[in-house]
Amino acid sequence: MSSKPIAEDKDQPASFTWTPQSEKQIAVILAKYPEGRQSSAVLPLLDLAQRQHDNWIPLAAIDAIAARLDMARIRVLEVATFYTMYNLAPVGKWFLQACTTTPCWLRGSDQMMRCIKDKLGLDNHGRTADGQFSLLEVECLGACVNAPILQVNDDFYEDMDYETTATLIDALKRGEPPVVGSMKGRQTSQSIAGPTSLESLKKSDGVPAWFAGQKAAAAGGDD
Repeated sequence: MSSKPIAEDKDQPASFTWTPQSEKQIAVILAKYPEGRQSSAVLPLLDLAQRQHDNWIPLAAIDAIAARLDMARIRVLEVATFYTMYNLAPVGKWFLQACTTTPCWLRGSDQMMRCIKDKLGLDNHGRTADGQFSLLEVECLGACVNAPILQVNDDFYEDMDYETTATLIDALKRGEPPVVGSMKGRQTSQSIAGPTSLESLKKSDGVPAWFAGQKAAAAGGDD
């Protein structure tokens, strides 16, 4: 369960109204659930409200979701406070979500976090004075093979260390986010040193050498 701040009263809008586009999406979402089970749509509606409202969910949106799904307000708030993917206070234009659980930590996520502190002065739940960056320390992002992982808004940046984190932050400051994926140029989940499997295979008369060897051994066994 996450521990997250809720926006102060001065930042809370007086009301929240779904846009026409959101209303269309809500109709599609609710159609997926049987009558009387609409409360199951609380997760996608929270996500929709967050995307509509500058990447965070005001309390007025919590009330709107509760009314639409015929739920108690506290039930919606329980869900919104449980998951780290929902923000209940304003976040930066570049929302950094840093994984520091075991696989990322073993691969050096502490260096990634040190760089964020050095360059932006941010600790967990922090936001820069200019509103450009905010930081949230999160649980596993599910991309352990390319750890450490730093999620920026909806995008994953992989193979992070101090230097690659600095490069990423500088690019974001310029408004030029790099191509998502490995910051060290790794292809998908390939070894950092390049291909290591099947490299010794050679073609022999159009047949892979290992297969030709198997055929020869099998032929010898029949004699």
